[in-house]
Amino acid sequence: MKKIFIILYTIISLSTVQAITPDIPSAKSSSLLNYKNTIKIPEFSVIDINGKTHNNNTIKGKYLIVNFWATWCPPCRKEIPALIEFYSKNSDIIEILGVNYEQANIDNIIDFTDTYMVNYPIILSDENNRREYKKFGEVIGLPTTYIYAPNGSLADYLMGEINVDTLNKVIH
Repeated sequence: MKKIFIILYTIISLSTVQAITPDIPSAKSSSLLNYKNTIKIPEFSVIDINGKTHNNNTIKGKYLIVNFWATWCPPCRKEIPALIEFYSKNSDIIEILGVNYEQANIDNIIDFTDTYMVNYPIILSDENNRREYKKFGEVIGLPTTYIYAPNGSLADYLMGEINVDTLNKVIH
């Protein structure tokens, strides 16, 4: 009986998205990074919580940071100030899309982002936007961040909490 419980627990825990805890360093997928120069930004179109469309044309010539997060994820919440600071200093050369990975009410997300004073676009997980999420790649833990260079190539892929130093190393 104990073995069955362990097997079921393992299967269930592997089948859901998990938050990456702060004490685990940012992990990089070596197989993905080996091919990062050949991976290009997908054709995408998402609408933020303010009704603005973001797509390949709106980010042209800028770095694109696609940050998958959720309100219930402690490392996601912890990295928000770093994203806010980085965006404040670099919004002329970067675009950050905070891609909410939970199905939450828009009013709850607006309250959450207002509380954290988020200054970059937030993409709500709705029927239309969720179809676009998979184009960026598989999200197996939160937070997950994809960083694309202005030429459209994948500059970096990070799982776990990011900070300003990490972003500076990739962007500058």
